[in-house]
Amino acid sequence: MSLASLKLLQEKYQQLNIFSIMSIFSFLSSLFRYFGTATSTAVTMSPKKVTIIGSGNWGSAIARIVGSTTKSFPDQFDPQVRMWVFEEIVNGEKLSEVINTRHENIKYLPGKILPENVVAVTDLVESCEGSNILVFVVPHQFVKGICEKLVGKIPSDTQAISLIKGVSTEKKGGLKLISEEIKEILKIEVSVLMGANLAPEVANDNFCEATIGCKRKAEDGPLLKKLFHTDNFRINVVEDAHTVELCGALKNVVACAAGFTDGLGYGDNTKAAVIRLGLMETTKFVEHYYPGSNLETFFESCGIADLITTCYGGRNRKVCEAFVKTGKTMAEVEKELLNGQSAQGPLTAEEVYLMMKKTGLDAKFPLFAAVHKICAGEMKPAELVDCLRNHPEHM
Repeated sequence: MSLASLKLLQEKYQQLNIFSIMSIFSFLSSLFRYFGTATSTAVTMSPKKVTIIGSGNWGSAIARIVGSTTKSFPDQFDPQVRMWVFEEIVNGEKLSEVINTRHENIKYLPGKILPENVVAVTDLVESCEGSNILVFVVPHQFVKGICEKLVGKIPSDTQAISLIKGVSTEKKGGLKLISEEIKEILKIEVSVLMGANLAPEVANDNFCEATIGCKRKAEDGPLLKKLFHTDNFRINVVEDAHTVELCGALKNVVACAAGFTDGLGYGDNTKAAVIRLGLMETTKFVEHYYPGSNLETFFESCGIADLITTCYGGRNRKVCEAFVKTGKTMAEVEKELLNGQSAQGPLTAEEVYLMMKKTGLDAKFPLFAAVHKICAGEMKPAELVDCLRNHPEHM
């Protein structure tokens, strides 16, 4: 409808001398319909470009999902998904070239085909150029360096989602979540995705659940859910992002304790005690650093479900069991069992312990403290049972 038509419409109302309340509302409705239509046709949202930062076991499993969902929703996502790959030579071939020609990560996810729209890029900045959504899936100790390289290189409206299960510590002993570190350096909004998701099972398309913690749930939640939600990877979005992220980090510490009990030959009863006490320490830890957390979040996939799964499977439990049985160092065991990757549990335990020690909280979280001391060789694995036996929850 042109402006001239609007003028004629107004004159028509005047000629008929219709000035009732209903007529005024009808006239305004015509204006709203016109300008509403004009606005909707003039403003179109361009598809979001997605980059996956990381190409390990978990990153490649997620790439299978994101590659599929972006193709399913071409009106909302650019079909090409760039995946940053740290270049390696595998069997005489460049890993990036193998991924781009044979569509398989032969080192970290062998035997599983990646969607053809997932493109390996070895230059970090190039992989993120023009991207609207950054999916972080790298070991947490590398996040700061990666983000510093991206400062000023990404669009201002970019948002990130972290799938990283770990924490960072500040010099004065304070806690810093990985999402907070990303936001602080890049000045962008950051959500998190955690859950009971063992990478090999996700890659096999086995049914599982995951939790997205999104502070701007109404604004960002629907799009992020669409990016990850599939028939076999079911997503629930909550606003309690801090709890979601801390559950994902601390469960790896508890899984180390579960691995120690397996290595010592104890049964499921002892492991159940580890899981229960670990959950108690996790809830208290979250409440101490982020008061007001929602108890219901612990019943999401990121909470109890992930804790149980990780204590019975996953690399942290596996490595810590072998650590006890073989008597080798943690580094030696990781090298033998993890194909060049690392277990995040021991490192997270160290960071959490140092933070608690500086603030005088280590006595309140004896299980977390014991895991670090065992990993560092300051305590014998067999002493873990004494920690369980004398835990404050039993006093």
